[in-house]
Amino acid sequence: MDHKGVKAITHASAFFAPVLVPLLVWLLMADREVKNTALQALLFHVIIGVLIAISWPFVFILIGIPFFVVFGLMALYYPIKGILYSLGGRPFSYPIIGALVG
Repeated sequence: MDHKGVKAITHASAFFAPVLVPLLVWLLMADREVKNTALQALLFHVIIGVLIAISWPFVFILIGIPFFVVFGLMALYYPIKGILYSLGGRPFSYPIIGALVG
């Protein structure tokens, strides 16, 4: 079974439940590829959230603005790319995290 929809929802969870959905998918699904996708999405969402939280206070000193913008764009771009790849049936892994998990 392909599980395109489950993978797409796991990537899309960045916009509505970035920790809960990947964690539930990782715990409940039996397919190894889906579990790998859910774990990558979970780690990506947590790490990007931490990076944005760390860069936010530095925005007031102006040095954090570029980091805040880059991390914010990454938080939008990669989940959308993951959704499109999943619906197209192509494999997708998040940068750096895919190499660590996969």
